[in-house]
Amino acid sequence: MSTAFPITIYHNPKCGTSGNVLALIRSAGYEPEVVEYLKAGWTKPQLKTLLETMGVSAQHILRAKGTPAEELGLTAPGVAEETILDAMVLHPVLVNRPIVVTPRGARLCRPQEEVLQLLEKQPASQLQTEGKACLIPQAR
Repeated sequence: MSTAFPITIYHNPKCGTSGNVLALIRSAGYEPEVVEYLKAGWTKPQLKTLLETMGVSAQHILRAKGTPAEELGLTAPGVAEETILDAMVLHPVLVNRPIVVTPRGARLCRPQEEVLQLLEKQPASQLQTEGKACLIPQAR
């Protein structure tokens, strides 16, 4: 991990988008701290700090697809923030990925190009991801 421009990616290695974002970061010359949050889990204070940094609610990073979110009643309107956070701590898969944190801020990087706004240096003009080219805008 670079201490001059520290980057943390909350990563799921089985997710194509998460893998692509990690590849974009590395293509730009960074070696981020990679947190496999499905193994490491979350704490409520950690999630609250992350959400505050991102300027979003827990609903914004809630992953419904392929998770127990609906069964747990988390996708219904008006579910309390604390209820969603408690569920995310118990079921880390409920947090959408990848989330990237840099000195420029934090965000859910879906689509993967969102990560470019968080990087000081930009990756090469093209990066092969999952058998297709991912066009990367040139630095301005």
